[in-house]
Amino acid sequence: MTSALPQPEALLFDLDGTLVDTAPDLARATNALRAHHGMPALPYPTIRTQVSNGGSALVTLALGLDKDHPDHGTARDFLLARYGEAVAIDSVVFPPLDRLLKTWVEAGRPWGIVTNKPRAYAVPLVAELVEAELGLHPDVLLCADDLPVKKPDPAPLLEAARRLGVVPERCWYVGDHRRDIEAAHAAGMTAVAVGYGYMEVENDHRGWSADLCVDTAEELAKALLTDHACR
Repeated sequence: MTSALPQPEALLFDLDGTLVDTAPDLARATNALRAHHGMPALPYPTIRTQVSNGGSALVTLALGLDKDHPDHGTARDFLLARYGEAVAIDSVVFPPLDRLLKTWVEAGRPWGIVTNKPRAYAVPLVAELVEAELGLHPDVLLCADDLPVKKPDPAPLLEAARRLGVVPERCWYVGDHRRDIEAAHAAGMTAVAVGYGYMEVENDHRGWSADLCVDTAEELAKALLTDHACR
């Protein structure tokens, strides 16, 4: 399936819902906000679908407060504070992407993460996972507040490629949101859409015009490990 695509020299991943399953810890923070307001916990599957939409979307889900509501900012600060206290309690790398990255690094190829997650949360999360699970350090980590713009603007992806010393056309960017695919196309990278992330039921990753669509992390790893991408 990947034989017609450019051979990747570097892999770049979105973070939440693509490389790492962060929904359990974000769900805990969302329900802490609910509890703070005397409300019962929301079911985990309900929260999971909104994780990729960010903290503001989780506040709206939890309390029904739109972004222009005067109490929205305070609620968002509370939710993010609770999340920041425990960013990697139950978050894990989607298996078998750890094995994929080990093989990738052993082949001498660079990889990195480009995320719309703020650095204050992304850095400790990645550090915890590197120590406890991955055992591998990304060669580049670009976060929401590292540049004046973020995805779907292609600038973060282009900067990541520059830091890796790889032309964008030889990079694959993997993501679980339409904005990831838009950013990858705009950057001239191969856009890979995954269907195992935090999408709402009506949101089909096969409708994003990606260069490659996969339904599971296992399918992504197999495509890269068996179609000569790691050789």
